[in-house]
Amino acid sequence: MKLISAARLRRSQEALLSARPYHEALDRVADSVLGTAPELAAPAENAAATVLIIVVASDRGLAGGYNVNLLRLAEQEAHRRHSRGMAAEFFAIGRKSLDHFRRTRQSLAGERVNNIPRLATIALAREIGQLVLRQWRNGAISEVGLVYNVFRSALSQRPTYQKLLPIEVPTKDGAAPPAATGDYLVEPSPAELVPVVLRIYVEAAVLHALLEAEASEHGARMTAMDAATNNAVEMIERLTLEMNRARQAAITKELMDIVGGAEALQG
Repeated sequence: MKLISAARLRRSQEALLSARPYHEALDRVADSVLGTAPELAAPAENAAATVLIIVVASDRGLAGGYNVNLLRLAEQEAHRRHSRGMAAEFFAIGRKSLDHFRRTRQSLAGERVNNIPRLATIALAREIGQLVLRQWRNGAISEVGLVYNVFRSALSQRPTYQKLLPIEVPTKDGAAPPAATGDYLVEPSPAELVPVVLRIYVEAAVLHALLEAEASEHGARMTAMDAATNNAVEMIERLTLEMNRARQAAITKELMDIVGGAEALQG
């Protein structure tokens, strides 16, 4: 399992590193375009005070604390929203998250399991993106968040919560963004462009989270299997030593019995 995870990690890491520049550039474009007409990307009028939390876990275990830490963060974010008077719904990706939310009787907006052999696919990202935007425009939710593990290295994966919607256009020193001051000319009209950019932005953000999660899962499983292998080797060595000592003690006792018996016969 360690060797398999190492091979899959290399492929996932290459895909993640190739996609990161696109994701960062799209973030900048979305900030610029959506800043021209923020009302077009705002929640629907009288939207329900509900947050949709998309949790990207794994289908299989044997990955150390990968899923445990992720699910703990998802519940913490849901609790924070509850304290502000909001309801929370979960979209479970991966068998581990689905089983956990069913066991704790959490409200589920959807589920996707058995993502084999690949978790990060454009088809899955588009499917989730369409569901998110449909509920967003219908007013069923007023916030969307992603919970996934950010890949740092094979030894380090950081659970994180990314607020997907509503989009918060960054400002500098409290000033309005450049787009709002008329520095940018948007063609075609914002009413035509914003929905397209919003859809692409949501799908790309979901795909990026899936790529991060896929690489993190393989890294965590490779590390866990390496630790398990080392522990097994140490256990075998320790038990072999104990067995040799027990065998040597038995042989010594038998020799002492033989010597004692011979001396008794001679006496």
